[in-house]
Amino acid sequence: MNLLYYVRLARRNWLFILLSLVLAVSAALFVTSSTPPKYVATISMLVSGQDREGSLSTAYQAGMLSAQRVQSYANLLSSRRVVSEIAKGDDIQRVQANITTEAVPGTVLLRATVADGNPARAAQLANSLGTAFIRLIEEIERPTPVRRPADKDGSAHKNGRSSGKDDRPVKIIPPSVKVAIVDQAQVPQNPISPKPLINLAVAVMIGLFLSVGSLVLRDRLDTTVKTSEVLQQTSKSSVLGIIGYERDARRHPLILRNRGRSSRSEAFRSLRTNLQFIGVDRQPKSLVVTSCLPGEGKSSTATNLAITLAQAGWRVILVDGDLRRPRIPSYLGIEGAVGLTDVLIDKVYLRNAVQTWGEPSLSVLPSGQIPPNPSELLGSDGMRRVLAQLTETFDMVIIDAPPLLPVTDAATLAATCDGVLIVARYGKTRREHIIRAAELLASINARVVGSVLNFAPVKSSHYYGYGYGYGYGYDAEVKTPVSV
Repeated sequence: MNLLYYVRLARRNWLFILLSLVLAVSAALFVTSSTPPKYVATISMLVSGQDREGSLSTAYQAGMLSAQRVQSYANLLSSRRVVSEIAKGDDIQRVQANITTEAVPGTVLLRATVADGNPARAAQLANSLGTAFIRLIEEIERPTPVRRPADKDGSAHKNGRSSGKDDRPVKIIPPSVKVAIVDQAQVPQNPISPKPLINLAVAVMIGLFLSVGSLVLRDRLDTTVKTSEVLQQTSKSSVLGIIGYERDARRHPLILRNRGRSSRSEAFRSLRTNLQFIGVDRQPKSLVVTSCLPGEGKSSTATNLAITLAQAGWRVILVDGDLRRPRIPSYLGIEGAVGLTDVLIDKVYLRNAVQTWGEPSLSVLPSGQIPPNPSELLGSDGMRRVLAQLTETFDMVIIDAPPLLPVTDAATLAATCDGVLIVARYGKTRREHIIRAAELLASINARVVGSVLNFAPVKSSHYYGYGYGYGYGYDAEVKTPVSV
């Protein structure tokens, strides 16, 4: 599967993708409109160490102390003790959840961000938070003087003061930490959320991802036959024809309408031409037309193929070999009460059961009465004698047989006739069904002359005169096939 395959897949399902995008955008607009705006105010503070002794060592200690404290202060800034100074009761947890603090890496700066639905209240809470935090730091970081005893030998202290005359303890004030506000919080002008453009962009991306992903997943899991290449690989035979879908094919299954100027008519002419080149040295004279399961169009295919061959001057007889659900009489509008079953039980002579239909004339042998044992009748010696007589009289004997997988009737006929034509329905016949049917025919040494892809999606035909039919107006398009 290449990029072109996915482009065609998206083109065939463009309406689904468009609907997914509309739903995603609608959801984004709803979420955006229903989300209350949120404003953010930010305050910046500086953590610095104070050296009250004025010595180099205490100054260094003060710097180190501020660097150590800044990360702890970032966590302390949003603590309940600080927040309780600016909020009361149930508002404490709400305000605490909307406070974000951080220590700016590589610096001794603290940054606190307060979010609120009211911009003025967000700025007021941020400034109050900074003030309350400064008071707390002044309280907990208040320095306590430390007394150090004088040296025993009376020598001078390192701070330069002599202890020769005064051996009383020396009072030392350790370095302390101070927090100062650098930038006051300003009233924000624009909310940080919701963001309509970002929400729409995310919704479009999600809609595209879900729609295209679901299409690809469904296509990967779909084992139905949708291309002639897949049909050829699974049936292990040549695809002799692709019969296009027409919207009114259910009401008019035959190709005689509009004097045969339609896409389906041209497709059956192509099938007729390909059928002539199956085997020059071994041209089949009896052909079983069948499918894997019911509803795949094998009866309409057999009927229209017989009509097309008759139009080309062939002596053709269409035999309704579906002794369970005969469809040929209803398609051609003929009486089907007397036919093949009556001939097989020697109730009627073969020449009396054959009917002539249409112009040019097409010979038809209906199924007759539905018997209780169709498989036994189709595999009898009488059926072989009937086929021998028909192949001697006609150029081509086309037999509409039941589906292969539900019953053994078609396999029985395939073992007697010269060839089998498998009809597969686009988007319905599964690959595993075609494989099982091909294996069944191979087990009885039946000759599969080819396959037909039925109900393939096509666009409505156009005609341009000069007798060229629909040729110049053919174009592929996805439609929903209808059973015939």
